[in-house]
Amino acid sequence: MHRREFFQSLAATAAVQSLSEAAQTASPAPDTTGHTLVCEFNIGPAAWKVYEDLRTREGALTFVTSAGRARVLSKSAEAAFAEANPPYLGLSLDAVGTSGRDLLAEKLLENGDPDPQRVRLAAQPLGSGGGGAARPAWNAFVGTKECFDTMPVFPAGNTRTYHPAQYFPELRAPATNQKRFEGMLGGWMPAVRKVIQLSDTAHIEMIVFGDVEARDKFIVQTWHRTALVENGKTTKAVYGYSYPAYPPARQDPKPEQFYRALLVFAEYWDRQLRDFAPASLPKTVWVDMAKHAFAKELMVRPGGVYPKYGAVDRDYYGPEYDGFQDIFTSAVYANLEWGRFEQARATIDNYFTDFVDSKGMINMRGPETAQFGMELMLLARYFDYTRDTALLLKHRGKIEATAAMLGAMHDSSLQLPEGDPARGLIRGWSESDACLAPQPETWWQPYFANSAFAARGLKDMGRAWTEINRLKPAPGMGKTAADWLKRGDALQKTVVAAVEKSVRTDMNPPYVPILPGSKLTFRESMAQERPSPQQWPHRPYAELLQADVLPPRLANLVVDCMRTYGATTLGVLANVGRARPGGRDILGFISYGYAQMLLRLDRIEEFLLFLYSHRYHDHTPGSWVAGEVAGITGGTAIFCIPAQLTIPKLVRWMLALEDSDEDRLYLGKGLPREWVASGQEISIRQAPTRWGRVNFRLTADPAAKTVTATVDLARPGAPKELHVKLRTPTPLRAVTVNGRQGALGGLHNDTVIIPTGGEKQFVVVGQT
Repeated sequence: MHRREFFQSLAATAAVQSLSEAAQTASPAPDTTGHTLVCEFNIGPAAWKVYEDLRTREGALTFVTSAGRARVLSKSAEAAFAEANPPYLGLSLDAVGTSGRDLLAEKLLENGDPDPQRVRLAAQPLGSGGGGAARPAWNAFVGTKECFDTMPVFPAGNTRTYHPAQYFPELRAPATNQKRFEGMLGGWMPAVRKVIQLSDTAHIEMIVFGDVEARDKFIVQTWHRTALVENGKTTKAVYGYSYPAYPPARQDPKPEQFYRALLVFAEYWDRQLRDFAPASLPKTVWVDMAKHAFAKELMVRPGGVYPKYGAVDRDYYGPEYDGFQDIFTSAVYANLEWGRFEQARATIDNYFTDFVDSKGMINMRGPETAQFGMELMLLARYFDYTRDTALLLKHRGKIEATAAMLGAMHDSSLQLPEGDPARGLIRGWSESDACLAPQPETWWQPYFANSAFAARGLKDMGRAWTEINRLKPAPGMGKTAADWLKRGDALQKTVVAAVEKSVRTDMNPPYVPILPGSKLTFRESMAQERPSPQQWPHRPYAELLQADVLPPRLANLVVDCMRTYGATTLGVLANVGRARPGGRDILGFISYGYAQMLLRLDRIEEFLLFLYSHRYHDHTPGSWVAGEVAGITGGTAIFCIPAQLTIPKLVRWMLALEDSDEDRLYLGKGLPREWVASGQEISIRQAPTRWGRVNFRLTADPAAKTVTATVDLARPGAPKELHVKLRTPTPLRAVTVNGRQGALGGLHNDTVIIPTGGEKQFVVVGQT
């Protein structure tokens, strides 16, 4: 037996076993009346029938066993073409591009919670405006965890090895694919779906997904179905596998082969995301986007573990990016927040084994100073969530070296004269790209974020190291932990004092620079001919906020400054460059720190605008490919995985967010008022926190004018305090907690503040 046949045989055997089990445990069959029977096939002892609802463009595919069990794969579709008329909310694009103020955000926030559809129409969707490339840019990709590469899918549904237009001449007509709809199967699974509307009664649908049973190391084998649907009936269907037919040796697959592979694919991806903390929202698309991001991460990482920044193209799939700190920090953060501890552990182990040396330095061209502090913060969070001492002790030497490197840089700053504004602040690059400039020392600066994240990382890691030393005592660990805590506190005090001293109160609102001693704003500095040390201000602003070491008053000043002087676009962190007419950019990949601080400051409307704008203007419609930097004029963006992992973090935090320092957990903090009032379930189960797994559920009874939240803690009294936010459309009149009168507080008087005492379960009822 050949090697390929051997591996396919093994995979097929596993698939038969798992699908035979799935046939016994799948949901009861839904009503398929009016659906079309498209195929029948057997897997082991189970006989399957496949039905398709062709009455609507988004009709589901339903797999039903002879025992009456079923598996339903829904279909989604989003318009991939510009629909706004007029675009940009009627504003001049030149004014939007040149204004310091975020004019689009101001209009979208005029009436409280932003309207998501108005946000969608506020700018052109990615990929809708061409871009002038010599060849069409891909806008989706497929793959598997095991394969070391991915396969791009282009707007017309073709890959680099299979072209549906060979079988459907309708797809060859000029501009046919410009007015198309994009989506996927199963809500979140990485099966690309494209719909080309030919008329009011006819469309061509293309489905593409990676063969999860193939074991080629670098080649993604792909399954294809292209179908012409007219008046609710399939009048032509062509099935393909990776390449065009070459008879008699290579034949197009039969329908039953395609549908069997699709069922195996669905079971495979369910298995990959089995540890994702279950969640329910009135708009299921947000949970789907979160899960889909993790599926994309597994496809991008060779073997599901090795880090890659992008996919498909040399930028950003080249090895020079593999050690990029943002790949590591974004992945660990997102996977931890959704309970994907095995993936987080594998990511940490790989990074500290292959990309961190004995001095704490990373195997990558340009370290970003604040990210070292963030690495320490996330290692502490990993321990808090998992209590896994073994992994951190395995890499103890490199972890302590990372902290020692920051300590040495801090010590160096303390050698400056007393009156120097940079005294006590860590100097270093903020942005990796600085190392490529002719004079990289231009950006070797005491950015506030460098010291802020060092403070956060040292404090959090100091607490974790203290606890690890208690569980597994080791010589020197206790003293090291105490030193980290002491240095972290000192750095935090220095940062707060330096930011306070640097605020320009002569401007309205006050201007907060990214480093001490700045005489010019970042836009003024970047407008000069010579290189500006304030280039890339978006990163130090986002990192300064996310480190969460500033008091709320100063943090609010930073946010106001960013929105007024050019550091946001559509409410998302901007990719700041020189002001220019004709456009403005969104930064997709490091912006989540800004969003997290909006949530912490109870600026919920702005947080929701960020969430909606990131979805609609940093992701391709339907196929959800997130861009590192995305314009608002409909061009293309280069994919990077840290941008893709933004939505999972935001969705988790809107449901459950930990206080950085206090023994306090925030629940329901970022929910839209519309969702709270809908009567539909909002929940997250087994959400990981440093106090253990937590269950949270919220439902409203519109008729009774009540909203009820239930909370289940892992153990009584942990955390010491819960803040349950009830963002009802009308003010709360009264609240009870476990039948007792509750206390309302918070910035907007909509938060039930609960000292947990010795209790573990809570029922919170709000009356409007």
